[in-house]
Amino acid sequence: MPIRPLFNALVLPAIGGLALVSTTHSKETQYISGISLDGVTQTLALDRTPALYTGDFGDCLGGESLLNVTKFDAAFYYDNSTILFHLDGTTNIRNEDIMPRTSLCPLNATQPVQAFALFQIGPQQVSGIPQIAYEVPDIEGFARIQIFANSSQTEIGCFQAVMRNGNSFSQPESISTVLGVFTVVAIIASFATAAYGVSIPHMRSHYAHSLSVLVVFETFQSIFYSGALSLPWPSVLPAWWSNFAWAAGLVPSADIVHSINPFVGVRGNASQVGAAGSTVINNQGGLTQQIYGRSLASSITSQVIKRAPKVVAETTGVLMRRQPYDPNNPYDYNWNGDPVEPGMPLPGDWTGFSGELSELSIPGPNAFMVGLVWLLVALGLVTVSLAGLKYSLEGLVKLKWIKQDRLEYFRSHWIGYLSLAVLRTLFIAFFSLTTLAMFQFAIHGAAGPTAIAAIVFFIFMVGMGGMVLYTLHFRLRSSKFSVDPDRVLLRRGKILGFIPCLIPVRLSKLKEEEIGEKPVGSLPFVRLHFVDDDPDRKSVHQDEPWIKRFGWLSARYRLSRWWFFAFWLGYQFIRACFLGGAIGNPLAQVFGLFIVDILALVVIAILNPYEGQRNTALAVWLLALTRVATTGLSIAFLPDFSLNRIVVTVIGVVIIVIQSLLTIAVMVLVILGGISSWMSLSRNREYFTSESLEGVRIRYFEHIAQRATDEPPPPKPEPKTKAESKSDLEAFPELPKEPYFSVNSVRRAPKIEDEDEDYVTEMNPVHIHDAATSAPGPMPRTSRTASISSRHSVSSLPRGARAHRASWSSRDYSQWQADQDRPNPAIARRMSGGPGHVRASSTKLSGGLRGQSSASSFRASGTPVPGSRPMTPTEEVAERDSEDLGGMRENEKNIEKGTGKDNLEDSQ
Repeated sequence: MPIRPLFNALVLPAIGGLALVSTTHSKETQYISGISLDGVTQTLALDRTPALYTGDFGDCLGGESLLNVTKFDAAFYYDNSTILFHLDGTTNIRNEDIMPRTSLCPLNATQPVQAFALFQIGPQQVSGIPQIAYEVPDIEGFARIQIFANSSQTEIGCFQAVMRNGNSFSQPESISTVLGVFTVVAIIASFATAAYGVSIPHMRSHYAHSLSVLVVFETFQSIFYSGALSLPWPSVLPAWWSNFAWAAGLVPSADIVHSINPFVGVRGNASQVGAAGSTVINNQGGLTQQIYGRSLASSITSQVIKRAPKVVAETTGVLMRRQPYDPNNPYDYNWNGDPVEPGMPLPGDWTGFSGELSELSIPGPNAFMVGLVWLLVALGLVTVSLAGLKYSLEGLVKLKWIKQDRLEYFRSHWIGYLSLAVLRTLFIAFFSLTTLAMFQFAIHGAAGPTAIAAIVFFIFMVGMGGMVLYTLHFRLRSSKFSVDPDRVLLRRGKILGFIPCLIPVRLSKLKEEEIGEKPVGSLPFVRLHFVDDDPDRKSVHQDEPWIKRFGWLSARYRLSRWWFFAFWLGYQFIRACFLGGAIGNPLAQVFGLFIVDILALVVIAILNPYEGQRNTALAVWLLALTRVATTGLSIAFLPDFSLNRIVVTVIGVVIIVIQSLLTIAVMVLVILGGISSWMSLSRNREYFTSESLEGVRIRYFEHIAQRATDEPPPPKPEPKTKAESKSDLEAFPELPKEPYFSVNSVRRAPKIEDEDEDYVTEMNPVHIHDAATSAPGPMPRTSRTASISSRHSVSSLPRGARAHRASWSSRDYSQWQADQDRPNPAIARRMSGGPGHVRASSTKLSGGLRGQSSASSFRASGTPVPGSRPMTPTEEVAERDSEDLGGMRENEKNIEKGTGKDNLEDSQ
């Protein structure tokens, strides 16, 4: 953008006013009057923020400037057409006149340098700045000051500061916090499905449908490491990516960075930029002789080495550190930048991974060590959190605030949960740590951090790689690898339900009833698979010992794709090699990663490995497509294309939009995953708390059971057309109406049995209709006439005898009809181990109908409401009771047969 030449033309002449002036402060004037470029006169506050101003600044001679600068501020006030310039620093130059184009200014090593300029400009001088530059986030521009020695016209100082307008995509305080909250919600929802329950296969099936925390972190890490490509990024992209740095383990912390600097070999003064007295600029005797008073370059080199400590001490004695912001001083301001940290690139340079890290104030050599430190912190948090949860639950049980069996399986197996959580955390950090380790190797950093990176890299490769290979070997050791002939059939189909096309289908995947359809063509193919030696061996999703040991790797994948974690690890390693290890060759890095991402998209889409739909939508489609789009658009940033920076910025904004949509999708899926996990936690209850979600929950449980089989869902019946519906009506003509009657009400006459209090209570229980319309309270007693007040039964039957049922009232008839209309809970028997839980629930309901006041309270307590659908298809059986399950089912069947026989006898 044209801001750079503007400040080269305006700030450099301002050095003509360079002089040794004393800083004065005034508290008398709070407002000034100014005329803007539009010709509007207005009253302006002195402490207002300018339209454009400088941020952090650095030495654009690569640390070779002969001045040390502690303050470099420049600003443009649009409201009164004013440019401000302020510079503070020191130098060890003995005596030299500098030439900032128009005048001579003396420099002396015994006095600090202070320069201040404030002057107005006209419309012609700012005509090159587009109006959008004052509002667009993260504008590309910088202010630069170049200082020349008069004796030799050699540049002895150059300082550059990035330009800002107050708008930025970098909002880690808000965006990172919100994303962190959603990630915590995903962690809690995922852990809850893994910890709740007693049946391991049931727990696995519900865990598989919760949103994967691995996929959430993979999404955020993929967005952040998009900036690891060695490309000259537009300023908007590093600012946007800084919001996701926490997911990669790169949390900005000045204390951690400063403590690591000596170990990684980053040295320098963070309070200034420049290298006064540390180097010698040889200009064939011109500048060197004037500054140091010697004519021989060989003498200069030896003398500088001897005098360096003395010169540094003298310079430090006169160095003026920047004073903190004084809110009581109307002329002071707080929009200024600071000297860049040692090891950071020049402000305004966002090339490669180092440019992205500069937004975090993390030098490139520190990246691996910072990531390793935060990984150790994360492992500590995982350990403390699980241990704290375990002992908190135990304390609540002791206090009898929760039931004894609440999360009993987790409390009794919490050590195993802790070890698997640590392994899962390392598995999530695999991609980030390997990328940072390879980046450490590529930059040829100090020996200490490079050695640690090699050790960590070896541990991750051998540890995680060995764990994956051992898991595959453990499952496949009793299987034989088989190669069978197969064919790929080309069959007619439709994409998106209406686009005709040819769909390839493997013959081995077709069912018997589907083979009869004639294909358009076929191609020879082979089928690679393992044949288990034991045909009765349990699958990976039903094998409880396997799930306990290796479920943290395979639990979320389909039955036929349980090994997908091995493919994922290899894919992430290849991406880490390109992003972290190929920084020296941008062309190979970008195109290689682009090809890998496209191939991965195709392979993962074909495999469709995830059992849950939300994980499939995010990992298979959204994330993979975003990777391909981001890498493809990044090709335009290659220096070989030399695109205009405005065009580059537009492409960067397009990438931000794509990744923003992906981030919003993750947040929506986290919310949906939390709701589904809430439903999973209620699977052992007959009814759901929310009446409006009862139908959703039963369909969700049916979906979980269907997906666990790894079979395609049954085809939906095609809706009938209007013509077919009309023909059905014609086939069954309407019958002529005949005389009929209906019973609208039934009134029961008083009986002598009504005087028996126990009989009345038994024959007239509180019904749902009455309870739902009455206020909560004790059950009212049956009214009596005043003439009959005896507490004893006046019935002629003995006390131990049971009277026949009295005549029915309309209320009894309504209750009977509701019981008849209630559907038989066959889905419960089909999806659980047997009908035992239905009978147990029905047994508990006889007393639950009394004392309840409303339908909502019935649902909250798990009591059935007449006419509603039963919703407990996943009643679990504890591991210790699983062996006796067969006997229990036989007993239940016998009981059912006996009950049916008794009912038949009663009806007769």
